[in-house]
Amino acid sequence: MKTKKDGLPVYQSIKTEMREWIQTGIWKPGSLIPGEAMLAKQFGCARVTVNRALRELAEEGKLDRRRKAGTRVITPEGRSVNFEIPRIRLEIEETGATYRYALLLREVVVPPADVLSKLEIPPEVLTLHLRCLHYSNEAPFQLEERWINLQSIPEAELEKFEKISPNEWLVKHVPWTDAEHILSANNADTEKAELLALAERDALFLIQRRTWRKEKLVTYVRLYYPGRFYQMRTNL
Repeated sequence: MKTKKDGLPVYQSIKTEMREWIQTGIWKPGSLIPGEAMLAKQFGCARVTVNRALRELAEEGKLDRRRKAGTRVITPEGRSVNFEIPRIRLEIEETGATYRYALLLREVVVPPADVLSKLEIPPEVLTLHLRCLHYSNEAPFQLEERWINLQSIPEAELEKFEKISPNEWLVKHVPWTDAEHILSANNADTEKAELLALAERDALFLIQRRTWRKEKLVTYVRLYYPGRFYQMRTNL
């Protein structure tokens, strides 16, 4: 299998795909991954290319490489290894529904005061503000309102987000180390009711999430779901 190049060096594309396998659990924490020769055959590239991708993932703390013992996925410390940032596309497709994504707004701005405080940045720092809708069988399923800290992730400004959602792009390209979630109930105002095909004051489920890459706060997002579509189940 050859990886998509997307205009990047081949090793970088391979590293991105491997990182996604780690983050989505295809390569599970503590597991021994295939050898370089097998991976080179799988990706259709030179072994030295795979070696560089694995070496950089090890330097990022994703892999533990030991001579003669092979390469294993590092088990994260300080949080449940079962928790991953969910990808809305997979969340919808796993129900058997058809997924569609639409970008509504993309702008580079100084965010409002309440968002500045969430991002913990001074007013002169620009952010990438994105608003998009995720559809399940053509019904609005989630409204995503996101700010990306361009001081932490300057490469995000180069992405148009016309074909890939910010949720998907961040999971693929930006390794995270810490996350904070706030869950609450809400009521739809006029704008959100129109976007989510609801009546004004209908119930909404709101998830607010902040994610960090080490000490750098990467993004703050508000995810709005129609109340009838969302439920939470916890197994302890």
